[in-house]
This record gives sequence, structure tokens and C-alpha cells, in this order.
Amino acid sequence: MTMETREKRRRHLRRHLRLRRRVVGTPARPRLCVFRSHKHIAAQVVDDTQGRTLLGLSTQAPALREGLPRGGNIQAAQAVGAKLAELARARGITKVTFDRGGYKYHGRVKALAEAARAGGLEF
Repeated sequence: MTMETREKRRRHLRRHLRLRRRVVGTPARPRLCVFRSHKHIAAQVVDDTQGRTLLGLSTQAPALREGLPRGGNIQAAQAVGAKLAELARARGITKVTFDRGGYKYHGRVKALAEAARAGGLEF
């Protein structure tokens, strides 16, 4: 790992930890957290009080992989957000807090959030 890559990772981790001090998932309003890589995007709904992941989905899931030519673009993020909202509503989850994971709120992260909102989740 180069020095530049290490520094970039350190800055990202600091942003993420700073954000996590404020954003907490409860049973009434679990946390919707996002992880973004170059090739894929993933999201989880987490209850931090019990330390449980209530539901999770990524572009690598078999349900989404077939319809997506690539997992690292905005269309894939929108598909993950819409499907996650559908699964969350089926489990009775309508309100969440959004954890952008230290990433800027634009591009794929924003697309996932807006698709989840359009799917019925309230942030």
C-alpha cells in the first residue's frame, strides 16, 4: 500500500468515525449504512442497540446480479436502494437514519439514498 493510499484510507476512516459518533440506529429507527467500493455498492439496516444487522443487500446478491451488467455505477446503486426499501417495508421498517459511511453525499451514495426514499423509506 502506498503512502498516498494509506493517507486517503486514514482520512476516510476519520470522516466515518466522526459521523458514527452522531448517527445511531435504534429499534424504532435503525441505521441504513452504505459501503462503496470500485466495483460494487452495499447497504445494511442495522440496530445498534442490539448489535444486529436486520437486513443487507449488495450488487453481488443473486437477486440483483442478473439484471445489472455492472455493480459500480449509479444504476446499480438505484437498484440496491429500491430493492432494500422493498425488503425493509416487508419487514415493517419504514423509518431509518442514513449513514453515508464517510463518503460524500453525491453520485452512487446519493442515488442509493434517493431510490430508498422513493421506495418508501423515511430518513
